[in-house]
Amino acid sequence: MSRQNYKDIRDDWQLAKVLHQQEEEIRRCAFQNVNLTAETPLSLSHTYHDCVFLGCTLPKGFKRQCTDSLFLPRMGETFSYRSHLYTAEDLYDEYEPGHPESLHRCFDARVYRHYLKMGKFPANIKETLARTLHDHSISDCLHDFLETRTVKSLVGVMGGHAIRRDQPGFEQIVQLSKKLTEDGCLMISGGGPGAMEATHLGAWMAGRNTLELQDALHILRTAPDYDQPEWLDTAMRTRQRYPQADYQSLGIPTWLYGHEPTTPFATHIAKYFDNSIREDGILTIAMGGIIYTPGSAGTLQEIFQEAVQNHYLSYGLSSPMIFLGVDYWSREMPVWPLLTDLTRRGKYKNLLLTLTDDTDEVVEVIRRFRQLPLPEGFALP
Repeated sequence: MSRQNYKDIRDDWQLAKVLHQQEEEIRRCAFQNVNLTAETPLSLSHTYHDCVFLGCTLPKGFKRQCTDSLFLPRMGETFSYRSHLYTAEDLYDEYEPGHPESLHRCFDARVYRHYLKMGKFPANIKETLARTLHDHSISDCLHDFLETRTVKSLVGVMGGHAIRRDQPGFEQIVQLSKKLTEDGCLMISGGGPGAMEATHLGAWMAGRNTLELQDALHILRTAPDYDQPEWLDTAMRTRQRYPQADYQSLGIPTWLYGHEPTTPFATHIAKYFDNSIREDGILTIAMGGIIYTPGSAGTLQEIFQEAVQNHYLSYGLSSPMIFLGVDYWSREMPVWPLLTDLTRRGKYKNLLLTLTDDTDEVVEVIRRFRQLPLPEGFALP
């Protein structure tokens, strides 16, 4: 059975189109977070069979028009069935430039307070259902967002959240991400600060010149740590000074680490409650390759998780694993000698490994991989 066995109705235009059809019965449509009371007489003029209504506003008596249909209501602050991925404007809806304290009034902060209040592993069944439904809607929106992208254009960056904006490594990631974005890649990260923010800043500044990029970095370096009150404010000022409409990037953060702010430089944000879905999702999506920048325990987990996918060709494809930082990955965090030794001895197979300090080499490795045909038997995840 095809995944698209229900027709998605996600906005007012799609809703009007289906309601104005001549057929009396509407079948197998998934209405997501739309208001059917806007055209109540027209909505009630149809019957509905085997439809799904997720977080919709319905006219009085509407359910009498429906057979074999599923209704899931809105479930409070935590749950609003998403019809599109988040944006910075969604998460930071109440933010006032120049007033960092306004962050606490924003949707993102409100949800995080509720998340902590109810508990990371709540006993409340309504809360667990709400979070699960929310995350399902995010995954659905994410699938739709990626549908128009070629799988090898999806490139991930993994690395530490503690990399400061005034450290050389931050600018290196920015420059690399900018080049890859301009080369046609969609850059993906965990959507937080540090290496993640650098990834999205690079994508945000794609198409701009060196002077503009240096000016943006100068603004951001006035608040180098993400726990400083001006961290978000400087990012918002940079966005305002250098608006972006031509290039996109994808951040995939989680409220599990809600104390780490989501970077507003990601144009599309798939924010989850369940961190396990989020982490596995990043590694699965980024089939164009993953770049590992210096990080700690979380980055190590992601390295070996990705190695397993590549070893078993879980989706019929092994993607490049690129380690940026020769000294770091050889000595300080000696993953490189371990992986190469295990590969040499056949304990790992199919790994495409690169160790380098040169961002141009990273771009070339990913470019060459994109030019290769997809293997026979490849299946989309």
